[in-house]
Amino acid sequence: MAEAWATHGVDLHLEPSGPGLRRGLTDALREAVRSGRLAPGTRLPSSRALAADLGIARNTVADAYADLVAEGWLTARQGSGTRVADRAAPRPPARPAGPRRTPGRLPYSLVPGTPDLASFPRAAWLRAARRALAAAPNDALGYGDPRGRPELRTALAGYLARVRGVRADPGHIVVCSGFAHGLKLLGETLRARGARTLAVEPYGLDVHWDLLHRTGLRTEPLPNDALGPRTGDLGDVPAVLLNPAHQFPRGGALRPERRAAAVDWARRTGGLILEDDYDGEFRYDRQPVGALQDLDPDHVVYLGTASKSLAPGLRLGWMVLPPSLVPEVTRLGGGYSPGVLDQLTLAEFLTSGAYDRHVRAARLRYRRRRDALVAALATRAPDVQVGGIAAGLHAVLHLPPGSEQSVVQAAAWQGLAVHGLSRYRHPRATAPAEDALVVGYGTPPDHAWAGTLEALCKALP
Repeated sequence: MAEAWATHGVDLHLEPSGPGLRRGLTDALREAVRSGRLAPGTRLPSSRALAADLGIARNTVADAYADLVAEGWLTARQGSGTRVADRAAPRPPARPAGPRRTPGRLPYSLVPGTPDLASFPRAAWLRAARRALAAAPNDALGYGDPRGRPELRTALAGYLARVRGVRADPGHIVVCSGFAHGLKLLGETLRARGARTLAVEPYGLDVHWDLLHRTGLRTEPLPNDALGPRTGDLGDVPAVLLNPAHQFPRGGALRPERRAAAVDWARRTGGLILEDDYDGEFRYDRQPVGALQDLDPDHVVYLGTASKSLAPGLRLGWMVLPPSLVPEVTRLGGGYSPGVLDQLTLAEFLTSGAYDRHVRAARLRYRRRRDALVAALATRAPDVQVGGIAAGLHAVLHLPPGSEQSVVQAAAWQGLAVHGLSRYRHPRATAPAEDALVVGYGTPPDHAWAGTLEALCKALP
């Protein structure tokens, strides 16, 4: 009982100072309340606990509390303990009124890159988290393997082999904090090997190009034609970044002969293909296109993520590496993989079948949206051609030459945020520019879909 104070009450940092302990403690408490460090309603430690923490007599603390209760800084009620009084907090000085700002976020959005976050399977994820945490061994909460938890790597190996045709050994998988983290590690690995250039598709994300530039690599856009990037023209670059199953943002799949040409180049030169399979689960009007990695696991790095299938805020991604790359990437990663509880939860989500059920439901929901988009455009904007709709979460709306920027502006007048295709064009791309919108139909929540579609149709020529 002598040590009961150690397990009761709350911690409180105070540094009494002054001519006497009682006055010093009173002044320190009063200043903590006045400055807002102790918010109204905060329960203070008991006099016994605070006296033990500060190494002073209990009566000194009790007297200081009594003084502040009398002054109105604290309240003391039977059964409720001693709390900070509900005093009006001082108001900060008023700032002069400035000009009104236009809201930065429009009410509707078709900006690609984000799934319907309202459809995240909260209840199923919570059940998986509880099961995973209950079954986790104690050592799972330690620093662990820098490649990520073995439960998740094993679950991913089975899932990727079954669904995407990836040849994955759990020992060759590295869990990372999303695609950008994996790309950064690979860029640093290539730069450490002496690489200076990495080939990319002529349309893509500038945040990825900028990330590679920060690792010391220059990005070189591939030649492009109506059939997509020409992988037969890779030349002497040491590596190439591709979206072979579903190109972002133009929406097509890399043709079989160009997939074969890329693999032949890698084998012939020792080059490396970085395969971004960012939304590989969502296929509608065609058979799934298998992963390029299956053609040559020794020359292809497969990168996947839960950002489109679940939510980007989870920061869960993975790389399936050639065996020769595993030690280098692991060393550069330094063990900065996602939180172990999220890894264990995703492993449980995969092995229990909850992930498959969620993806099937999401696929149906996104297909209905895509069909509604195509039907609305056929009726309201029949001159607009729609492409890239066989897979993924976005469509490309081809516009009359020279009209892209005016349509984007017209959409903003309708309260709709949407991106033009030119936003995703590499600065050094040589292919002729196209006028189009990249419409992320997976982005809006269900309740906003009808209004979003109406705003889009009103903005189109």
